[in-house]
Amino acid sequence: MSALLGQLLALPVILPLLAAAATLIFQRHPRVQLVITAVTLSLTTALSILLLIGVDYHGTQVLAVGGWALPWGIALVADRLAVLMLVVSSIVTLGVYIYAAGQEMAETEQSDDTPVSIFNPAYLILCAGVSNAFLAGDLFNLYVGFEMLLAASYVLLTLGATTARIRAGVTYIVISLVSSVLFLSAIALIYGATGTVNMAQLAGRLSELPVDIQLILHISLLLGFGVKAAVFPLSFWLPDSYPTAPAPVTAVFAGLLTKVGIYAIIRTETVLFSTSSLRVPLLIIAGLTLIVGILGAIAQSDIKRMLSFTLVSHIGYMLFGVAMGTVEGVHAAIYYTLHHIVAQTALFLAIGLIEMRGGSTSLRKLGGLSVLAPVVSIFYLIPALNLAGIPPFSGFIGKVALFDAGFHTRDWLVVVLIVAGTLTSLLTLYVIGKSWNVAFWREPAEAEDPTPALVEEAAERKTALMHGERWKPSVRMPSLMMVATAGMVVVSCMLTVLAAPLWEVSGRAAENLRGAGTYSSAVLGSDPAQGASEGRSADAGAGAGSSGEDGAAEAGEGTGPAEAAHAEGGKP
Repeated sequence: MSALLGQLLALPVILPLLAAAATLIFQRHPRVQLVITAVTLSLTTALSILLLIGVDYHGTQVLAVGGWALPWGIALVADRLAVLMLVVSSIVTLGVYIYAAGQEMAETEQSDDTPVSIFNPAYLILCAGVSNAFLAGDLFNLYVGFEMLLAASYVLLTLGATTARIRAGVTYIVISLVSSVLFLSAIALIYGATGTVNMAQLAGRLSELPVDIQLILHISLLLGFGVKAAVFPLSFWLPDSYPTAPAPVTAVFAGLLTKVGIYAIIRTETVLFSTSSLRVPLLIIAGLTLIVGILGAIAQSDIKRMLSFTLVSHIGYMLFGVAMGTVEGVHAAIYYTLHHIVAQTALFLAIGLIEMRGGSTSLRKLGGLSVLAPVVSIFYLIPALNLAGIPPFSGFIGKVALFDAGFHTRDWLVVVLIVAGTLTSLLTLYVIGKSWNVAFWREPAEAEDPTPALVEEAAERKTALMHGERWKPSVRMPSLMMVATAGMVVVSCMLTVLAAPLWEVSGRAAENLRGAGTYSSAVLGSDPAQGASEGRSADAGAGAGSSGEDGAAEAGEGTGPAEAAHAEGGKP
């Protein structure tokens, strides 16, 4: 079973790439493109779930691409952190694609314009890039994954070629290129200093470098990843870039892309530089990200821009967990990252429905949506409350876990961060309450710049109710978009229902990151010192897979998660 799992590691990357090529061949047949993309994303989701079950049961899986001996060959590594991120990203990309398909069908019915045939291949390449980034076992392959998803995102961001989208796209492209140059330069410096880019091998070699060299390399990587994750002060580009994109593109960008940067930061702090700590600077940056982001959200009058700023703010929670430098902190950060991907995606899908129903996302124009579009209102309210951390939602569980991990450090700076996090959570609730009161509760006519269609429809509804007549909304919401949004809202609620098993798997993922030696042993089959000079082949055959029992080379082949965690020294 273990060998079979290893062989499957390349499929989450290969399947979307092959499907992208197929959709280009059928670019004049949008229905065929839709079927190919939907089937591929469904298969990738099922495969990711299978990998999660297998990796949690059997331990870390490694695939040496092409059969080249590690650490010289390209390694795909699936540990618990990687497959958790892979599962959540697959679910999100599938849900967003169903939403996008519904939107495209609705727009096609309303006009004779030919659908944009480039969306499907670009979206599939983005999915392949995200999967490759999560599974990458070396820094250069991680860079390739970033470039794949960024190249696709340039296309998706500028679909429609409106002036606003092109302007935002230019900013996004320039910033992305700068971050890529920073990342590539850091890779060059690391290779020059250590002679390798394999992360398992680097875990041993980087710790042998002089402290000042480690610091330079550490900061170089964090700068590149910080731009991608949109941490303060490298987050200025995000609120201007995301709101202009089409609704499904904004949803997948806001929910997923910045988390790839957070994932890379987790790898940097736990695997590559576990002995070189930038704890204090990272805690300060996390606090500033929390506060500056939420203050920016308070000042906004457009829901999209408001939530873009809250996105920046909540990146601070994830960075806070990583910066603590404890297993408990990383555990909470992993759980909170998974929660935020789903909640933020569901929220932006709901905003797309609000824009379609109300004709705008400006709080100056909206009103009365709680009675004119009650279902859409629920779709917005549930993930919004989740994002604000209202119990019993997963956002509340994640924040409590972060604060609890912080209190256990007994560090005054961490306590300051806990206060900042609590204040940010309260201000997030204020922002959500403000948007709800303005866009949903008040009468449309009370808006500063009322939308005539909403005012007229609200008046028609009142007249119909007074005369006992049946009232029908003037705008019919596409059923596929509603189903996709409902699905993502349900998934966000399932994070609460399934909080216990998800929390346990996140804990085992964090335990796997306890010290660089655990990762090195799983990938290279040796301790960091040996891995620095030897390495090993994943298997004798070309492209064969192998597994390492995270932290224990032979710790219980065929054991369950509880036994495996016990063998790894973690909590069952």
